[in-house]
Amino acid sequence: MKKVRKAVIPVAGLGTRFLPATKAMPKEMLTVVDRPVVQYAVDEALEAGIEHIVFVTGRNKHVIEDYFDIQPELLDTLTRAGKNEQLASLGRLQPMPGTISFTRQQAPHGLGHAVWCARDIIGDEPFALLLPDMVSYGDKGCLSGVMELYRQTGGNVIAVEQCDPRETASYGIVGKGARTGSGFTITSMVEKPAPEAAPSNHYINGRYVLQPDIFDILDTQERGAGNEIQLTDAMVRLAQRQQFFAAPFEGRMFDCGSKDGFIQANVAFALARDDIRDTVLEPIEEMLVSRRRLSQAA
Repeated sequence: MKKVRKAVIPVAGLGTRFLPATKAMPKEMLTVVDRPVVQYAVDEALEAGIEHIVFVTGRNKHVIEDYFDIQPELLDTLTRAGKNEQLASLGRLQPMPGTISFTRQQAPHGLGHAVWCARDIIGDEPFALLLPDMVSYGDKGCLSGVMELYRQTGGNVIAVEQCDPRETASYGIVGKGARTGSGFTITSMVEKPAPEAAPSNHYINGRYVLQPDIFDILDTQERGAGNEIQLTDAMVRLAQRQQFFAAPFEGRMFDCGSKDGFIQANVAFALARDDIRDTVLEPIEEMLVSRRRLSQAA
């Protein structure tokens, strides 16, 4: 069993659901409290033991590269101003030299194509995949649980959560097989099935460990839903010859690619912060009380 050393984070999406905010700013740079969404994915990967991160970028994403680079002018200004706390915070976030790579997806051909674009950097190794729109919230990052199950089983591992059985048509759903280690064997994968056709209510939440064989499949993968090269279609083909396992996530994943998920994530992470919890909680409670009064009056 090869160690998982590298992770792919696709950041080439246009972020149309957040227009006009994303007209000039990548959606991955929108902040949850005081950190860009993409930083949460990087932190989660490093927590899980990842040594090298590959960003798959697109046009107008240079801000992400600049964010992870050193900015001498800013550091000099903070040093002269004696802002040591901010300097220390930036230092903790700064990646070590040579631990981040960037490759370009020239056109938006889908998630499967974005993953395929990282093939030469990943090489013949299993790798982690984190969708940055999905922000992990819990005692430990979602990818840590995926890596734990991978060390128990090998093969391919996908993180899952449970949704309302009536809402399976909004997700990629997996079939639940025998319990294996800290997870279970996946018997099938179906993209957005109707509730009556869904094999379970366990949905794929955006964290994976995949074998490099997926690249050969993506190389010949035909376009699927949305006329794009879909990762799920390639995984279904790979599952014909390799095992897939599901790692249930006990925390919560916020979909920060949607407005409601993004706002929920900001509230949840703010309330988890000792430095701002009290100043945030009181006005939220006041707004809720005011809303109830207005609803009752109506």
